Amino acid sequence: MAGQGSGGNVLAALCSFFIPGLGQLLQGRLLMAILQFVLAAVLWFILMGWVIHLWSIIDAARYEPGR
Repeated sequence: MAGQGSGGNVLAALCSFFIPGLGQLLQGRLLMAILQFVLAAVLWFILMGWVIHLWSIIDAARYEPGR
C-alpha cells in the first residue's frame, strides 16, 4: 500500500467501516487490528463502541507505511 490517500488505504478504511480493525489487518498491522476489534467489541456494551469504530476508519485511511 502506497500511503495516505492511496487506493489501498481507501479499501482499508472501507473494511474498517464494516468491522473495526479489519482495515488494519488488511494493511498487515495485526496488533492494532486486534486492539481495535477488542476495544470496539467491549465498548459496544456501554454504547461507546462507535468511538473506536470511527478511530479504526480514520486510522486505516491515514496510515502511512514506514512512519
